[in-house]
Amino acid sequence: MINIGIVGLGGMGTVHYHNYRHIDGCRVVAAVCNTEEGKERAKKFGLTAYSSVEEMAEKERIDCVDVCTPTYLHKQHVMEALKLEKHVIVEKPIALRKKDAEEMYALAEEKNRLLFVGHVLQFTKETEILRETVESGKYGKPLDGYFWRLSATPKWSSESWLFDKEKSGLIPFDLHIHDLDLIISLFGKPQSFTYTSCGREGLPYKEAYRIQYGYDGLHVTAEAAWYNAGISFRAGWRIYLEDGLIEYDGEKVVLFPPEGEAKVFDLKEDVLIPTGINLPPTGIFYRELSHFIDCMVKGIPSERVSSEQVLAAIEILENFMK
Repeated sequence: MINIGIVGLGGMGTVHYHNYRHIDGCRVVAAVCNTEEGKERAKKFGLTAYSSVEEMAEKERIDCVDVCTPTYLHKQHVMEALKLEKHVIVEKPIALRKKDAEEMYALAEEKNRLLFVGHVLQFTKETEILRETVESGKYGKPLDGYFWRLSATPKWSSESWLFDKEKSGLIPFDLHIHDLDLIISLFGKPQSFTYTSCGREGLPYKEAYRIQYGYDGLHVTAEAAWYNAGISFRAGWRIYLEDGLIEYDGEKVVLFPPEGEAKVFDLKEDVLIPTGINLPPTGIFYRELSHFIDCMVKGIPSERVSSEQVLAAIEILENFMK
């Protein structure tokens, strides 16, 4: 049995708690909470709330620490857990600087512990379909890719750390990192990249980005934005291959061969877990966390979210911090 301690019972910590309840071979035994809201949730979930990772590890038998705190606190909590020789799951992004991420991975290796980063996009049905399509080579080599991840400005968080570049990394680390991690896992580290950005005058951040990634024989474009507009969140991708085109429009995946009927893939979830927050029931966190738990039981790193791809993405996105 893998005993888990969650650090931070905000939105994502709540999502993780509800999913662990459905995963065999693990259980949440405690939490670290430093807000009244978090302490109330811990009480509701029947968990003892501690003030630090060290205190939790001292008073509970913990095998894995799941870090769901704001980005700027990730390194502190990850390093504390690793020093106590616990496996760690940390939400994306692992850090805003490659140096910090490297230090975390180095300590995990030194302590012979596993460190997993929650790039949940790797565990969606549409990603699995795209990966199989690209890696099989059935439709030839990819020639062009386009990824988008767009939302209205998160005004609900206007006074929080999310709008502080040094704490959140803003749009590149909040939105685009999902697509960049997927791009790197599919095509490898880009050989080059350029980007443009725009935004209203007077704002301390840019509101929209277009990024171009260069490979031999492949061009990839991505968009990411917090628009000052009342649009709903949307994300998707389109990949042109030598012998067809595959597209995810946010609702369905369709493969268009050169001839014949288009193929529509079934994205129906095998498992739907209530998140406990304003997200509909989904199976993606269940698949992600089940994978990490399985890796812990087997004592192996994740092949789905490797340290190499995590570090490659941070190295690129760090340029947006300048």
